[in-house]
Amino acid sequence: MLTEKTVTRFIDELASNSPAPGGGSVAALAGSLGAALTSMVCNLTIGKKKYIEVEHEMKSIVLKSEELRRTFTTLIDQDTDAFNKVMEAFGLPKESENQKALRTAAIQAATKEAALIPLRVMKHVVDGLALAKIVAEKGNANSISDAGVSALMLHAAAEGAALNVQINISSITDQEFVGWRTDEVVSLQRTCRMMTEEIMQIVRTKINPS
Repeated sequence: MLTEKTVTRFIDELASNSPAPGGGSVAALAGSLGAALTSMVCNLTIGKKKYIEVEHEMKSIVLKSEELRRTFTTLIDQDTDAFNKVMEAFGLPKESENQKALRTAAIQAATKEAALIPLRVMKHVVDGLALAKIVAEKGNANSISDAGVSALMLHAAAEGAALNVQINISSITDQEFVGWRTDEVVSLQRTCRMMTEEIMQIVRTKINPS
C-alpha cells in the first residue's frame, strides 16, 4: 500500500515511469495534509487559557478533521487501485466479438469507478474547508499561517481531483453519467474556490491587520 511507504519511497515511486500512483493519489494526499494541518491548529489551541472559550469547539473539530484525514488517506490507495483496474480491463482478450464486448464493458465500468474516486475527494474537500475556516477564525492566532496552508492544500486537492474526474469521463460513453458528473465537478469547484478565498481573506487580515 502506498500509505505504508516512507515519504521518500512514495515520492520516488511517484517520480518513476509508472503511471500509478499519479495525480489522483496526489490530490487525495493533498487533502490528507490539509486535514492534518487543521488538526494541528486545533491541537495548538486546545489547552491554551487564551482560547478556553473555544476549547470544546476545537475538540469537536479535531475529531472531524482526523476522520477526514483518515478518509483522504484511504483514497490515496483507492485512486491507484481504480487506475490499475482500468489497465487490467484494457488487458482483457479481444480476439472474438464476444470478448471485445466484454472488454469494452469492463473498461467502461472501471473507468466510471476511476472517475468516482476523485469526485469523492472533492466532496470531502468541502467538509475540510468548512473546518479550516473555523480554525482560521477561532484557532490559535500564532498558527494562522498553518490554517491558510490547510485551506490551500485542500484547494489543491479539489482542483487536482477535478482534473482526474474530467480525464476519466472524457472516455465514458454513458452520456447521462458524464452529464451528471460534469455538473457535480463544476458545482464543487465553484464551492471550493469560494470557500478557499474566504479562508485566505481571514488569514491575510490576521497576518496583516492594517
